[in-house]
Amino acid sequence: MSKRLFVLLTLLASLILGACGGEAPPAAPADQGGSSEGTSNQPAASSNVNDLTIIWAEWDPANYLQQLVNDYTAETGVQVTVVQEPWGSFGDRVFTEFAGKGTSYDLVVGDSQWLGQGATQGHYVELTDIFYTELNGEALAPATVTAYAEYPKGSGRMWAYPTEGDADGWAYRKDLFEDPQEQESFKARYGYDLAVPQTWAQLRDIAEFFTRPDQNLYGVSIYTQKDYDAITMGYQNVLFSWGADWGNPETYKVDGYINSPEAVDALEFYKELYKFTPPGSSNVFWQESIDHYTSGQVAMAMNFFAFFPGLANPASNPYAEQTGFFSNPAGPTGERHAALGGQGMSIVSYISPERQAAAKEFLKWFARDDVQKKWAELGGYTCNATVLNSEEFLNNTPFNRAFSESMQMVKDFWAVPVYGELLEVAQRELHKYVVADEGTAQETLDTIAREHTQIFERAGLLQE
Repeated sequence: MSKRLFVLLTLLASLILGACGGEAPPAAPADQGGSSEGTSNQPAASSNVNDLTIIWAEWDPANYLQQLVNDYTAETGVQVTVVQEPWGSFGDRVFTEFAGKGTSYDLVVGDSQWLGQGATQGHYVELTDIFYTELNGEALAPATVTAYAEYPKGSGRMWAYPTEGDADGWAYRKDLFEDPQEQESFKARYGYDLAVPQTWAQLRDIAEFFTRPDQNLYGVSIYTQKDYDAITMGYQNVLFSWGADWGNPETYKVDGYINSPEAVDALEFYKELYKFTPPGSSNVFWQESIDHYTSGQVAMAMNFFAFFPGLANPASNPYAEQTGFFSNPAGPTGERHAALGGQGMSIVSYISPERQAAAKEFLKWFARDDVQKKWAELGGYTCNATVLNSEEFLNNTPFNRAFSESMQMVKDFWAVPVYGELLEVAQRELHKYVVADEGTAQETLDTIAREHTQIFERAGLLQE
C-alpha cells in the first residue's frame, strides 16, 4: 500500500491552485533545471545549507531512510531529517503546504499519482537535465522511471527520483500447497499439479479448491475496499494482465479501452475471485489482507510487497515459516502485469535556489549504486536494476525475487492532475459490481468510460 491522498483533498487543492487544463507541464524555471557541476561519488556540500528536511508517510521505509541518510550526514556534515506523517493525513499535510507555497520541506517522497499535480501545478522541480547523468537514471529499471519520475508519460520529462518501488504480489501457504494429500486431491479434481499458479486461471482453481467454509478456510484475500484506491488497485492486476487498459495514454480516449471485451472479461473474473474470500470481505485492503492471512483463513493473500516483511516474521505471522511469495501470474494471452505502488522523491519548488541545489546534491548521493545497495539492505525497495537483479538482493529475503520480477512489469492508474476525480468514479462503480452485486461488468465499465470521458473533457485533456 502506498497511497492515501484523499479525493476531496485533491479536488480542493486543484481549486486553490488552479489546475492547468492542458497536458503539457509548464517550462521549468531557469534556476530549477540546471545541471550541477561534477559527478564524483563525494557529495558537494552547498555553501550555506547545513540541513535538509524530507517528508514521507509514517511507516517502516521512512525509518529505513532515516537510518540511511545518517551516512550522508557523516559524509557531508549536512543534517537530513525525515519527517513522518500518518498515512491518513500525509496527503493533507503535503498539499496544504503546497497550497501555501510553504518551505517547511525540501524534498517529498510523494505518491506516483501525484506526478501530474506536482508537475503542472508547479510543486516539483524538474530534474530532466540531470536525471540520466548525475542522478544515475540509466541504472534504474525502465518501468520504474515511467511510473515514479516521468510526466507526461512518454515525454521524457522527469520530476522525481524513483525511491520506494512497490507492487502487488501474493503470499501463500506452502504447507497447504505442498501437502501430499492436498496435491493428490487437487490433481484428481483439476487435472494438473498443485503449485504456485502460472496463470490467473490456475489461481482461480486453487482459490476454489481451498475454499472450505466448514473449516474456516478460504482461497484468497483480495482488495475490495471502497475508500481511496483499494479495489481499483486489485482490479488493475487482472485488467492489465488481460491486455486491457484504462485508456489511451496519449489521447486520453477511454471509450473502447476500459469497456473493451478484455476489460469486461477481467472484471467478471475479479468478481469470481470474490466468491472465494472469507465472510466479511467487503472492505479489504492491506491490513485486512494481512489479518486474513495471519489468522489462517486464506491459502493466498494479495498485498503490496511493502507489507510482506511482516509476513516473513514469526513474531507477527504464526505461519511465517510456511509462507511463500509469488508475483502476479499471466493472463489469457500471456501478458503479466502488477498494479503499481511506491513513490518517488521530488524537490519542492518553493524552497530557495540554494536549498534546491543542496537537495539535488542529496539526490545525486542517494542515486549512487553503493547507496542504493545499502538502501536495499536496510529494507528499502530500490528501483536500481543492478541491485534488483543481483543474487545478493534476490536471496536476501523470501519475497525479494518475486518483488524484483514484479518491478519489471508494473503499470499504474492515471497520474494526471484530475486523477482523484477519475479514481472516485472507478472505486464507486467497481465496488458496486464486485461487492454489492449491482449491474453487469459491461454496464459498470460503460459507466466508468462515460464519466472518465467527461472528466478528461472538462480538464481539456481529451484529444479527438
